[in-house]
Amino acid sequence: MRIPLIAGNWKMFKTKSEAIAFAEEFKALYKGTDVQAAICAPFTDLDVLVEAFRGTAIGVGAQNVHFEDEGAFTGEISVKMLEEIGVDFCIVGHSERRQYFAETDETVNLKLKKLLSGSIRPIMCVGESLEQRDSGALFDFVKSQLEGGLAGIAPEYMKKIVVAYEPIWAIGTGRTASPEQAEEMCAFIRKTLIEMYDEAVADEVIIQYGGSVKPANATEIMNQDEIDGALVGGASLKASDFMNIVDF
Repeated sequence: MRIPLIAGNWKMFKTKSEAIAFAEEFKALYKGTDVQAAICAPFTDLDVLVEAFRGTAIGVGAQNVHFEDEGAFTGEISVKMLEEIGVDFCIVGHSERRQYFAETDETVNLKLKKLLSGSIRPIMCVGESLEQRDSGALFDFVKSQLEGGLAGIAPEYMKKIVVAYEPIWAIGTGRTASPEQAEEMCAFIRKTLIEMYDEAVADEVIIQYGGSVKPANATEIMNQDEIDGALVGGASLKASDFMNIVDF
């Protein structure tokens, strides 16, 4: 049975002191649910969040990682560095990384393989632009992201991977895919995974929706059959809002 994952993506927000304040407030609100909660934070916040959430069921995630163990890659962070901190998750292939930092399906694939060789669960992002949706190319585009990103990844590793469907046109815009649109694409993603692997493998994969998820729309989104969680942006920055989504 898939356990829903609600992961906050802070992007480039919150200093270390702000992260500590959030963690204390969120822990006071968090009473434990049937949903797994996690915060994906800037690198500088990860160690304090891991320490603050120690002994709880709240996970901590990074927002990016390099696919090499070490080397002359100024500004980059390795899987081993994240593992030593105690990180549980790592976002890979977010549309902002693809748009601004030249992330490709090939580098997503390399990062997934490196994460899967260790203990950190990847959250692999896929999603179409408004132009691709309006032109009818949305399904072909998302399928190509799945096939490229998951190339050469064996079936036994798939249950560790979380797939996050984030339509680019709904990220940080205030626009949200309707529950029906989100469900349609998440169902398509699972169908594609069945084609790539088999039904038993696909049935174990957590598929999230992300894109302007808020307390006001979380319940309707999460009640869809094929949606197993959410990747939450701005609404994860306020402890009470994030808790309301976790407790949908």
